[in-house]
Amino acid sequence: MRAAVLNQIPGELEIEEVSIDKPAANEVLMRVVASGLCHSDLHFMDGLWQTKLPAVMGHEAAGVVEAVGEDVTYVKPGDHVISCLSVFCGKCRYCLAGHLSICENPGAVSRPRGGASRLNNAKGEALAQFARLGAFAEMMLVHENAVVKIREEMPLDRASLIGCGVTTGLGAVFRTARVEPGSEVAVIGAGGIGLSAIQGARIAGASKIIAIDVTAPKLDVARQLGATHVVNATEGDPVEQVKELTGGGVDFAFEAIGSKQTGEQAFRMLRPRGVATIIGMAPMGTNFELPAHEVFMGEKTFKGSMMGSNQFRLDMPRFIDLYLDGKLMLDEMVSHRIKLDEINHGYDLMRNRQTTRTVITFD
Repeated sequence: MRAAVLNQIPGELEIEEVSIDKPAANEVLMRVVASGLCHSDLHFMDGLWQTKLPAVMGHEAAGVVEAVGEDVTYVKPGDHVISCLSVFCGKCRYCLAGHLSICENPGAVSRPRGGASRLNNAKGEALAQFARLGAFAEMMLVHENAVVKIREEMPLDRASLIGCGVTTGLGAVFRTARVEPGSEVAVIGAGGIGLSAIQGARIAGASKIIAIDVTAPKLDVARQLGATHVVNATEGDPVEQVKELTGGGVDFAFEAIGSKQTGEQAFRMLRPRGVATIIGMAPMGTNFELPAHEVFMGEKTFKGSMMGSNQFRLDMPRFIDLYLDGKLMLDEMVSHRIKLDEINHGYDLMRNRQTTRTVITFD
């Protein structure tokens, strides 16, 4: 099969012929129909984060089950599924508490060390699966706890977005921050995750939703998806603009870019007792600086959200219901559709802020 492989950091993806093993116990072989380009992969390609190499990249996919290994009872061949990087063991303290996104036992869902690799390149070398998935490939071989079964009437190209970006944004609103009806919300960053957070705030009943970005076309999309106000961060201090729009600050702020500056801005946008949630993936080594007196006297909260604090086998089918009921807008989020060979061009578009979400289609 063909897959996009990262062989060096920093570096571009290389399309290679890759061999894939048969499913072992508790594993699922999935034919990938669509895979979304997420900014998280770009952090590794550009050297801001490190991962084991060589690796098949990608982590946002939807497809059809081709085969299953021994003891798999959750899915069967022909089922439509979405993959998720919150691969859970189901036994650690965090899984038992429902916090699948911070499972502390990845070894339980990986093949034993020293055994056969799931993927190998043409030289016979083992390939890592980025985020234990490797979604930029025609096929994926993953642990059964990496997939969720979905309704067959859901278009798989749109379903792929739910595999990461949509779940991360919606989950940050619904599960991490728990936005309340009538509250005022600011979202910094109008890419795929930020747009999903904006939609989450709309669905949750927020009275004022302020989208902040530096790209006018993205702000136009944000309005279409639910933002009541937009702020172009190139036109003055976004914190002061948000405070002016809200008479002092928002109840909830979401940072969906991944930088020290925007993370601190999210906190500064809060009114007393407000909650700032960091969704964006800041470079390793980044430290945030917060005014201690505002944390203490204002009772403000600054927190992280890993993959929307998801319980994805519950959440993703619900998000699909929202889409099919017309409440969640996914068609409008897709700005480009490409083939696997065009993947580096897709990431160039992302670097140049020319895309909201790009989807690779394999059929």
